[in-house]
Amino acid sequence: MELRTRLLIVGGGLGGCAAAMAATALGIPTILTEESDWLGGQLTAQAVPPDEHRWIEQQGCTRRYRALRDAIRDHYRRFYPLLESARADPFLNPGGGLVSRLCHEPKVALAVLNAMLTYAQTAGMLQVLLGVRPVEVLTDGDFVRAVRFQPDEIIIYADYILDATETGELLPLGGVEYVTGAESQRETGEPHAKPEADPLNMQAFTWCFAMAYDPNGDHTIPKPPNYERWRAFQPPFWPGPLLGWTDVNPITLQPRRLSLFGEDGTFPLFAYRQIVNPALYPPEIAPRPVTIVNWPQNDYFVGNPYEVSGEEAARHRAGARELSLCLLYWLQTEAPRPDGGMGYPGLHLRPDITGTPDGFAKAPYIRESRRIRARFTICEQHVSAACRPNATLAEPFPDSVGVGHYRIDLHPSTGGDTYLDIEALPFQIPLGALIPIRVRNLLPACKNIGTTHITNGCYRLHPVEWNIGESAGLLIALCLLRRVEPHQVYETPALLQEYQSLLRAQGIQLEWRF
Repeated sequence: MELRTRLLIVGGGLGGCAAAMAATALGIPTILTEESDWLGGQLTAQAVPPDEHRWIEQQGCTRRYRALRDAIRDHYRRFYPLLESARADPFLNPGGGLVSRLCHEPKVALAVLNAMLTYAQTAGMLQVLLGVRPVEVLTDGDFVRAVRFQPDEIIIYADYILDATETGELLPLGGVEYVTGAESQRETGEPHAKPEADPLNMQAFTWCFAMAYDPNGDHTIPKPPNYERWRAFQPPFWPGPLLGWTDVNPITLQPRRLSLFGEDGTFPLFAYRQIVNPALYPPEIAPRPVTIVNWPQNDYFVGNPYEVSGEEAARHRAGARELSLCLLYWLQTEAPRPDGGMGYPGLHLRPDITGTPDGFAKAPYIRESRRIRARFTICEQHVSAACRPNATLAEPFPDSVGVGHYRIDLHPSTGGDTYLDIEALPFQIPLGALIPIRVRNLLPACKNIGTTHITNGCYRLHPVEWNIGESAGLLIALCLLRRVEPHQVYETPALLQEYQSLLRAQGIQLEWRF
């Protein structure tokens, strides 16, 4: 089957969804494809509650992203039997998790995203294809003409293509210049870059799962086949076994004590990404607490899920699931309790939360994507507080297409590196990081922009990915309506000014308001 459209967005994560909303709002016929059966990427299919900055309730995101957050809260107020005090809270945090001001169930975000995309589909502007993956990119010189998908052998021709896949899948398929892993200090000049480049040195990825607690139950699973291997595994930079209550403080790199529920003043892992909070409901109908397990103990940094052979990638993806399952078994059977006992047998998986048969997320949470070789690359010295000692903001970019903020947060890597967690200043997203050095009609639309291994650590989070996708969608819309190309917008001051005016009109914040 062959289809034709003006804009093809490959990847239905937050960047892809935001791009589709933006482009179709300006009348651009769009096809959005997604490999899984859920839109939403890290927020839904990967089951990761939003990682956001401390100003998120007042500024630092796009108008559409704020609408997403508002609609998630409204969904709980309208359809969940909350206490009136919870319903009246303007900053309702449905799960009460510590990682975000808005921890919630993945399926609620899915419902909201589907609703936000409904009108574009009703109006005939948007077609959504689920369960298809890209396998071939058809090119003609510096142009991408079409993408072929399986399993239904669909070929989609488009004037413009946005790569919003989790790992930049279209880049190798289309021969688009890209980077993976760690760059060398000679190349980037970054204080924390490696002496030599290592394309396979990537951040850990994690196969998350939803876990509830029934204090009176016994839900112990069978012992996983490779449990003893993972039970004995101790990385060289870890103070003890990975499956244990002592980890590494990401900032100080000193040993840190953890616990399930915060006993003795230790860090409470259950509350960290808790997405169901019984305290918000009348006691007689309160659900059991549920958390998303995306913890230090199930970060998988033994190998990479892409840029290796298909067989090796499959082995590492299976290994990440296996590690998470072993963590659950350790928590149920061997985790030391404050009362001197061992294990919490009342912990159990929640398949209904993740929309899967086993309670694991539909897809792994992959922190680091392939990244385009861009007209401009964002480096550590542009955003690091240490590199800008007298500044309150990151380096200003006159071609800003949005803003964001997060620490430079690198998890342990497949190259044997421990955490790198350093302060970043509130930053802008430069258009130059969205423009490939050569290809003219394929752009990145999520965490595959022109960052480095290091700055990926602060440009990969939910509101920034959304902003990147939304700005990319609006850029393509402008190019189609004005009959210009993205590199022309980047290079021509009058077109850049017109584009930034469009962004502001569409509710995209281009500079911080301090």
